[in-house]
Amino acid sequence: MNNLLTESCEFPRGGPQGRDVELGAPMNSGELCLQEFFVKVQEIDKQYEKLDKLLKMLQDAHEESRAVTKAPDMKSIKQRMEKDIDEVLRVARFIKGKIDELDKDNLANRQKRGCGKGSGVDRSRVATTLAVKKKLKDKMAEFQILKERIQQEYREVIERLVFTVTGTRPDEETIDRLIDTGDSDQIFQKAIQQQGRGQIMSTVSEIQERHDAVKDMEKKLLDLQQMHENTDHHRTEVALKITYGRGRIFGIHYQ
Repeated sequence: MNNLLTESCEFPRGGPQGRDVELGAPMNSGELCLQEFFVKVQEIDKQYEKLDKLLKMLQDAHEESRAVTKAPDMKSIKQRMEKDIDEVLRVARFIKGKIDELDKDNLANRQKRGCGKGSGVDRSRVATTLAVKKKLKDKMAEFQILKERIQQEYREVIERLVFTVTGTRPDEETIDRLIDTGDSDQIFQKAIQQQGRGQIMSTVSEIQERHDAVKDMEKKLLDLQQMHENTDHHRTEVALKITYGRGRIFGIHYQ
């Protein structure tokens, strides 16, 4: 995985990797704070590695779910996926909190000597923070792709199961109803009468387990998406308030 430090770190001239260290000259307080700043970035980087692993685990579990044919097996996979997606939400919230801390630290650091807006130290901090934010956006997009894939392939599996039991390919309305409710008793009523309820119940239970698993994943992945969208919306509002405030100070009026 690409490391955020190597992607975005631009040490200012005379900074931690520059001639101040070589000549033994003291660095200013802002440059010294870069060390603490990049420790925080490394901490976030490690959390992104966790998200990568969790995404792979969810993808693998989904692939496994496509092949199972028994409700107990599907239930076991569902429980694993629930645990993993809960961890995804926890890690994403942690990253969000750390990014908010970086934003606050960057503003505070501009008050230090030689670290004002546009300085080498400030540019390094801002560029790295932007890279951290972009990475979070990219990760959230990967999880939304997984959600769309789960929804599409769930639809295909339901269609296959109904066809296997009834011998008839279901129409779109029937599939939609099954996806919404997970209740297949009515759809399989004729097959139950012909083959006996015992032979059909395994498929009925499997469909219900798949329904519960997909609905739970959809809800939690939607929570993940909304968390990120709310974060973006909040940052936009803050930026607008800052711009408006500066406009009032300088006598600029916004329509």
